Amino acid sequence: MKSIRKGGHMPSEELLEKVSHLPTTPGVYLWRDQYNRIIYVGKAINLRNRVRSYVRNDANRAPKVTAMMKRAVDVEIIQTKTEMEALILENTLIKEHEPKYNIRLRDDKTYPYVKISVQEDYPRVYMTRRLERDGAKYFGPFTDVTSVHVVLKLIRQYYPLRTCKSMKVERPCLQYHMHYCEAPCFNKISIPDYRKYIDEIIELFEGKPIPLLKEIKEKMELAAEDLQFEDAARYRDQLSSIEKIQEKQRMVTQRGDLDVLGIAVDTSMACVQLLFIRGGRLLGRENYFVQHDGDSPETIMTDFIKQYYGDTNFIPKELLLPMDSSDRDLLSEWFTQLKGQNVEVSVPQRGYKMDMIKMAHENAETFLEERRRQWQYQIDKTGGAVKKLAEVLDLPRLPERMECFDISHTQGAETVASMVVFEGGKPAKKEYRRFKLKTTQGKPDDFKSMAEIMERRYGNETDWPMPDLIIIDGGKGQLNAALPLIRAVGVTDVPVISLAKRIEEVFVEGQSESIILSHHTPELQLLQQIRDEAHRFAITYHRKLRGKRNLESILDHIEGIGPKRRKALWAHFNSLEAMKEASIDELSKVESMNYKTAEALYNFFRMSKVEKQDILK
Repeated sequence: MKSIRKGGHMPSEELLEKVSHLPTTPGVYLWRDQYNRIIYVGKAINLRNRVRSYVRNDANRAPKVTAMMKRAVDVEIIQTKTEMEALILENTLIKEHEPKYNIRLRDDKTYPYVKISVQEDYPRVYMTRRLERDGAKYFGPFTDVTSVHVVLKLIRQYYPLRTCKSMKVERPCLQYHMHYCEAPCFNKISIPDYRKYIDEIIELFEGKPIPLLKEIKEKMELAAEDLQFEDAARYRDQLSSIEKIQEKQRMVTQRGDLDVLGIAVDTSMACVQLLFIRGGRLLGRENYFVQHDGDSPETIMTDFIKQYYGDTNFIPKELLLPMDSSDRDLLSEWFTQLKGQNVEVSVPQRGYKMDMIKMAHENAETFLEERRRQWQYQIDKTGGAVKKLAEVLDLPRLPERMECFDISHTQGAETVASMVVFEGGKPAKKEYRRFKLKTTQGKPDDFKSMAEIMERRYGNETDWPMPDLIIIDGGKGQLNAALPLIRAVGVTDVPVISLAKRIEEVFVEGQSESIILSHHTPELQLLQQIRDEAHRFAITYHRKLRGKRNLESILDHIEGIGPKRRKALWAHFNSLEAMKEASIDELSKVESMNYKTAEALYNFFRMSKVEKQDILK
């Protein structure tokens, strides 16, 4: 059951348990609603601490967070190596999924890239937020925009590159006279000499050591020796900016389309994670759980690949595997036939690709561990609750099968009863039964209703298995009223209890005092679930019969409609609302109906309340 707290809805115990076991690594978290839609994407340097802040009881949280957590029911994570990677992935996922609670807070800008227009004779180097297929080289995206500006300013100081968009000018510009540009527009520098500058700048963004770095470091040390601390600090900041620019960013690459496969295996279950990189950008991932009977990780991986890619419409240019497979060459040949061009299946041993394999593996391990905890939670909640219930109620045996009854009526009309069955602590919906009572129609009499239910369930239906525990909805009075009836029909050795709603106290046969269980115990929550399920099942049946009765009573007053046509109308439309929305032609096509009667019914639904009351009198 969900309860309300100040500042939002109380998260479920299952969610709290999940959050408490999240890793403390950097990564991205995705909140989902009850329809499994992603409603928020965020990044964190410590996933557990960040996500825990959402489920904490905090009356001072922002209104947006309060509104979001009223809808959030589950959270997923993707681990990364650094906070920068998490930030880039967060941006990618927000643009892909457009979550409700991100869109209002973020504009649609992308993180910046550095573009080097190598397709031109004299390339430019500048910052852009748009990737184009124009033959240029792109580096990034970069999360630290300030560092990008510092490095570009540094490049302009050390390399005399053109900054103008067009080289069609009448004379060299001011940049040439200030010695910031060597005027390639007037051929004052050759293409090969200019390209040397560009090649060195490319090496800078590729993370390679270049003479510029050594030169800046020497200037910093010299300034420090001369006690020129402001200059030394400026050189230090320049080196720091270059370091940030050169930092490896696995989330976005220039490597095209590839899938990365990670796998985690335990004794009976394996989790396979696929990372999808398209156009050099990590677009997302999918997790698959595979049951196995002691198969090797290689067998699980190979079988998964065959099944998954046999049904998919897209084959990447490269598939990265965490381990070798005896079928690797065969898989590569198969993929090549499916795609119509060469597909590489590789097992990386070092570098960027190996890092991606490790990340996929770590995420697969996390998801598998999460699934293990969910299984254990369900075991504790069901099987554990059943055992605990037997202890606190001092039952002679484990209540493997429990039956609970509830009665529903409107001032005695349409009296119905429900019986729900739980086996092993879980609903056994195929065993549910509902009863339309015959002895108490027209007048409320819960005692007679209970007597009829007990007789029909335990007196006549001998082919049903006997329960280990019978649960009555109500207090001590309801228990004392039901007990003689249950014993009278021959059920002598099945314990009977009742659950009173006011303070959720349990009454047990033969005990004068009730048992009050803590609201946080799984045994009480199990009893509440059974009781609430019986109530829901009874109410649903009662509403259906009441709706049918109301429909029949209205139709009885329409000229030309008797039992046969009324039954046909009910069978065809199944509800009063559907009948109201039908046209005359649709009504007349119902079995045994004619156009005149259909017109009378159609007009009746469109009468005023006063006119209807005159007819119904």
